[in-house]
Amino acid sequence: MRKQLTAIMFGTLLLAACGNNKTEHAGNTQAVIAKDMHTLSNADSILIKHLSLDLTVDMDSQQLYGWAGWEIENTMGAQSLRLDNHDLIIDSVLVDGVAATFSIGAKQEHLGAALIIPLLKESHKVMIKYAASKGAKALQWLAASQTIGKKQPFLYTQSESIYARSWVPCPDGPGIRFSYSARIQVPKGMMAVMSASGNAQQANDSGIYHFEMEKPIPAYLLALAVGDIRFKAIDERTGVYAEPEMIAKVANEFAEIGKMVNTAESLYGPYAWGRYDVIVLPAGFPIGGMENPKLTFCTPTVIAGDRSLVNLIAHELAHSWSGNLVTNATWDDIWMNEGFTVYFERRISEAMNDKTYVNMLWELGYQDLEMAVEDFGKDSRKTWLKQDLKGKDADEGLSDIPYEKGALFLWLIEQNVGREKWDAFLKNYFATHAFQTITTEKFLDYLDKNLLKGDSALYKMLDVNAWVYGPGIPANAPRAAMERFEKVNIERAKFLEEKSTKNLNTANWTTHEWLHFLRKMPKDLTTDQMVVLDQAFHFTTAKNSEIADLWFVMSVRAGYEKAYGEMDKFLSVTGRQKFIIPLYEEMMQTGKVEMAKAIYKKHKTNYHPLAQSKLDKIIK
Repeated sequence: MRKQLTAIMFGTLLLAACGNNKTEHAGNTQAVIAKDMHTLSNADSILIKHLSLDLTVDMDSQQLYGWAGWEIENTMGAQSLRLDNHDLIIDSVLVDGVAATFSIGAKQEHLGAALIIPLLKESHKVMIKYAASKGAKALQWLAASQTIGKKQPFLYTQSESIYARSWVPCPDGPGIRFSYSARIQVPKGMMAVMSASGNAQQANDSGIYHFEMEKPIPAYLLALAVGDIRFKAIDERTGVYAEPEMIAKVANEFAEIGKMVNTAESLYGPYAWGRYDVIVLPAGFPIGGMENPKLTFCTPTVIAGDRSLVNLIAHELAHSWSGNLVTNATWDDIWMNEGFTVYFERRISEAMNDKTYVNMLWELGYQDLEMAVEDFGKDSRKTWLKQDLKGKDADEGLSDIPYEKGALFLWLIEQNVGREKWDAFLKNYFATHAFQTITTEKFLDYLDKNLLKGDSALYKMLDVNAWVYGPGIPANAPRAAMERFEKVNIERAKFLEEKSTKNLNTANWTTHEWLHFLRKMPKDLTTDQMVVLDQAFHFTTAKNSEIADLWFVMSVRAGYEKAYGEMDKFLSVTGRQKFIIPLYEEMMQTGKVEMAKAIYKKHKTNYHPLAQSKLDKIIK
């Protein structure tokens, strides 16, 4: 087994190096260690050191414009600097203060087109005057009416996976790291915040804000939000941002994030980013959370009023180690980011709750993985941990495969080597690779040398090849104990047999028990059964977004029309793709095409451009 694994490792590393003319740089930036098929930049030939932004945000015209400056070292004498660009409007370019010609390369599907700037060997500073286009994929401009407070417009970015290039000309690949500083001018009375040091805790009079990210980060972690924003401290190094109408609720919901940071540090070493703050954005935010350094961007759908969904924050916090500190070299290696983070998130949750609680998370995750494998096909190449995204949208790798299969693989290792040894390994792994990028193959080599150490019996038990370079769910996948869900199964069976909720024991159930209760209901529930459940548990008016969304999907499938009005309201104030895409898909698949089209037409502008582009392909 060891020989087979080692052969795969070194063969793949050799191909990666040959494909990229491997170049390593010292200093505060990246070592390019693998061919990234999703960047058109030549960061493998030029040392990209620092980005300086000077941008103006014009809310009235929905324009973002200004200057981007790059500090570089052209040590290899490249004749040009190539930067990723997606529909940016380039006005002019200066190289070391002198006006320079520039050109735009051929546009490529998914990737945009390269901005090509001629260089001399001694070139050190490139300045680009530009504006983001109206349709920039990373940007959502919200009118005041689309915000929670309805008083001021709002702007926020979403740069992952390769959308930073739509608002900043940059080398846009996860394996390319650089520091950055920014001067952002916004309308007076508004606040700007970024994934950097310098975030104000109240709006200033000038509308000018300054930021500094001293640590090298990849472009997908560039982030900006502008609006009517307030701050409330949780403790000396954590706090929350939100619109004024939400700030008290958000502070109450996230009252334990300081404790979360302490818990994470106790597991895998010091938090390296200084402050940890969270901003809750307007409803259009397309994902649950985004781990922008120092300032997690978060959906309002986690504000349930009872702290039942704050596990999402544990996930984004965990990214401060896996993803932000040690970053996947390419999007083919996304499991190195998300799989590690899901595992780490569950360790945080276990430490702050108990084993039975986190077992529910493991089981729900396993169910998600089963559904993903069923959707792709059990033998599909898409179900490998090591992805193959050449020629594809980088977002295609962001399925439950890297998240849940990746986390299960790490949990399997823990179970086979013991938690104490595994935790020591992970702590050293994060420390050794801090502010670096890593490929799957480099990690497996590190795992071999520092933990497995040629133990043939252990290799056989783990079957690493089956996990990383094989499809589906391997036969040795761990499964969590079901003590709490077994009780849920009993209550579900009782309901289905008695067609009544009178004798059900659901006291003190968490969100996770309710999700398991509903997920495992038969697909052919009748409207009468839906009525009985709704009358007893008021699912149609649930304030918990996870439960509400699942219930609405079930309602569409069962033709339970009494839920449609609330579902419409839900879709008007929810932009999170995890929720809206399955709902629209269910409408389309169950013959409710006209209803899907009508609802989407009403609410489309509330959704982020990334969500719109996906929904446009579904709702035809």
